[in-house]
Amino acid sequence: MADCNVRKYGGILTIVATLLLSGCVTVPDAIKGTSATPQQNLVQVMNAPELYVGQEARFGGRVVNIDNRQGKTRLEIATVSLDEGARPQLGEPSKGRIYADVNGFLDPVDFRGQLVTVVGPIMGTVEGKVGETPYKFLVVQANGYKRWRVTQQVVMPPQPIDPWFWGGPYPYRGHYGMWGGAGWYSPGPAQVQTIVTE
Repeated sequence: MADCNVRKYGGILTIVATLLLSGCVTVPDAIKGTSATPQQNLVQVMNAPELYVGQEARFGGRVVNIDNRQGKTRLEIATVSLDEGARPQLGEPSKGRIYADVNGFLDPVDFRGQLVTVVGPIMGTVEGKVGETPYKFLVVQANGYKRWRVTQQVVMPPQPIDPWFWGGPYPYRGHYGMWGGAGWYSPGPAQVQTIVTE
């Protein structure tokens, strides 16, 4: 009976947790764009960039340089893979660099070294340099952009389910009679994770 309760309630909690997690991951309005499937594979695009001119793309990563120009700001971004919420994935190697042109003035103090995601049409490529090395940059007209924060959160280890707590005939029996005197699980240490958030 206890084993049935564990499977029953453990399964329900797994479904609820999955629904909650999947429901929380959305792309922010600022970088949704107009296409259901914007280009996100920079390596593929750079293999034949002329085929993608005019198509909407969404790229993100770390801003490594900023060039304030007349009426616009050019962000040089070392791109990485994006997660399902269009957030740059931490610890990923760079997929390549792009220039993202944003209309108006962006203060370098606010953007240099920060994580951003941009969305907009691919304009083509231009020659530039990374240090002293010649480099071909993809240029995107960023009609939308999102700057992200990197923060830390404490993650508690998963807790086992006490079958008697979930409606057994003796609500607290599992803590003493079934699993032993002083409680039946040790939660273990909490862990600190670094995450990307709004």
